[in-house]
Amino acid sequence: MMNDAAMIVAGAIACLGLAGAGSAFGTGLAAAAAVGAWKKCYAANKPAPFLLLSFVGAPITQTLYGMILMFIMLGKTGVQGAGVPCLVAGIFAGLAIGLSALFQGRAGAAACDAQAETNQGFTNYLAALGIVETVAIFAMVFALIALASVK
Repeated sequence: MMNDAAMIVAGAIACLGLAGAGSAFGTGLAAAAAVGAWKKCYAANKPAPFLLLSFVGAPITQTLYGMILMFIMLGKTGVQGAGVPCLVAGIFAGLAIGLSALFQGRAGAAACDAQAETNQGFTNYLAALGIVETVAIFAMVFALIALASVK
């Protein structure tokens, strides 16, 4: 059976890993769409919008949310009985944060295509990405609240 410290570290690593994996998938999807959109612009002798990089980079922030939770969990290593709560919080908060990044990347990919084709709607597309980001923020904040009760 794992001791508390090992479960806390495992939860912290899971949280960062799942959040980071979501960011990798999300930025990868959006980057591929941006490259394709730029190619279409070049082929049509249109300027390639630099703004697409904002859609590509949006999912990277979820890695930071996972890192914040990781540090909070690692701070619980001396707390008796914190192992299971940290492990569970790490897995499920990390999963929610990572999925937010994945789907933000998918939305960012669509935004890249639409922005490059029409050169309109940037603020609307960014607002939609922000709504998807809110899921990750909620998951992080609620996990922080839950972890604050582990004393």
